[in-house]
Amino acid sequence: MDKEIFVAQTKKWILDVVVGCNFCPFALPEVKKNSIHYDVIVGNKTVVLKALSAALQKMTAQVEIETMFLILPQNFDRFPDYLKLVSSAEGLLKKEGYEGIFQVATFHPAYVFAGAGLNDAANYTNRSPYPMLHILREESVSRAVDSIPGAHKIPERNIAFARQKGLVYMQTLLAGSKALGSQN
Repeated sequence: MDKEIFVAQTKKWILDVVVGCNFCPFALPEVKKNSIHYDVIVGNKTVVLKALSAALQKMTAQVEIETMFLILPQNFDRFPDYLKLVSSAEGLLKKEGYEGIFQVATFHPAYVFAGAGLNDAANYTNRSPYPMLHILREESVSRAVDSIPGAHKIPERNIAFARQKGLVYMQTLLAGSKALGSQN
């Protein structure tokens, strides 16, 4: 397994989808500063949670890492299994004293918002090439949100954008990120 392929595909997804669709107006400066760290974790829930704990420690020690993606190319393809992992990850943040310091954002190839249909283009605002845990610094998120008027409307703007572009457009955009040396 070539972990660099997973990282390259994730970077392409961030540029093409997250930045390209302006889903996160805070992403491009971090891409340009090279302050995003990527780690590919292969293993079960226990392995991923140990990696998450290590990532939180690393981000605490290395403030130059603004945000981190834990890419999970195996074992969490089923969205319900992934959601159980997310719940455990949030519990770990609390247990280890990181609640209010870091938060975990969620991305998955089969992401479905509660109440949304399976083929709702809006789901693509959180669909990614692989299951991922995205670790963010709470203080940075607050500062970024405060710096953009109307930032609280970003999620609804993203949903409207995805629906306006349509399902085929969003599917094609996501599929393009895995075109780099596809592993699946």
